[in-house]
Amino acid sequence: MGKGSNYKFVQNSKCEYFPCHKVKDKEKFNCLFCFCPLYMLKDECGGNFKYNHGTKDCSDCTIPHSEGGYDYIMSKMGEVIRIGSERD
Repeated sequence: MGKGSNYKFVQNSKCEYFPCHKVKDKEKFNCLFCFCPLYMLKDECGGNFKYNHGTKDCSDCTIPHSEGGYDYIMSKMGEVIRIGSERD
């Protein structure tokens, strides 16, 4: 991670769920987006999800926890804000 980018990575290795997804390298596992803000985008989030009994299941998606995940999430936040702003 480049200089001045520390805000893009947080890790809580003491969390009882750490890591909450199967990954090859726990050292690079990012906990910043523990709950993905893109969940509300449904089929448009771009992640590796499936529907399990009608509920979106993101257990196979590691985008929020991966290198580059912060930038990907932020690239989609305009859409999240737009949708959130349209609700009454």
